[in-house]
Amino acid sequence: MPHTPPQYADPGKETRGPGTEPVSELVQRASQQLTELVRGELNLAQAEMKEKGKRYGKGGGLFGGAGLVGFLMLQALVATAIAALAVPLPVWAAALIVTAALGVIAAVMALTGRKQVGRAAPPVPEQTIDSVKADVAQIKGSAQR
Repeated sequence: MPHTPPQYADPGKETRGPGTEPVSELVQRASQQLTELVRGELNLAQAEMKEKGKRYGKGGGLFGGAGLVGFLMLQALVATAIAALAVPLPVWAAALIVTAALGVIAAVMALTGRKQVGRAAPPVPEQTIDSVKADVAQIKGSAQR
């Protein structure tokens, strides 16, 4: 068996065992890892939102087309109602009756919508703000320990 000379530590270098790193190095490493984690999560969220945005765009276009066709269908229905009322009444009277009925429906919908908008005020994400405040308070509490 060949004899190997003993290994001596370089006096200019510190030798540390596991778990003996200075706190400053641990904090720096944790900060770097946290930064990398946040960047990675942001990149993932960006990619996910980009994909979802494409799908929402396609779905929104289809909903828009469906809304247009539905609006045309309602116009045809109104014309049908006027034509049906024009059998026993003059055409102008049938048109006036259908117009008045549509006006009443529009007024009821507008008043109901106004109430709903009033209930939604103020337009602030209150639950999210409360959640963020709670998170900040918990982080502050953890940092004081």
